[in-house]
Amino acid sequence: MVEQQAQQAQQPQQPAAPQGSQSDAEKNKIMAIVGYILPILFFIPLISDAKNSPFAKFHANQQLDLLLAAIAVNVVGSIIPVLGWFIILPVGSIALIVIAIMGIINASKGEMKKLPLIGGYELIK
Repeated sequence: MVEQQAQQAQQPQQPAAPQGSQSDAEKNKIMAIVGYILPILFFIPLISDAKNSPFAKFHANQQLDLLLAAIAVNVVGSIIPVLGWFIILPVGSIALIVIAIMGIINASKGEMKKLPLIGGYELIK
């Protein structure tokens, strides 16, 4: 018994994971994914139990960025005749769908990666 305790004391301790990082991501994956499917629902993690989760808050911010980019693409594409209807709207919409899929993949993996092109804006503090 004493020998086992001595061996355990000699073994190096594993460093602790950052507080709440992996378990936080596991608990809030669904909340993080919901807003990428329908960006208008970005606020759901902010009013639910996940409001104190850095993971859910990060993805809610990315979803808000995605929503604002979608609004901008639709407004600009609708205002500019012909060029907007046949180039800006289709290309912009496809790009936003690809970016949303990237967000879903990041959230499902438990990663906090910023979305390309639009993810650099931190609107939710």
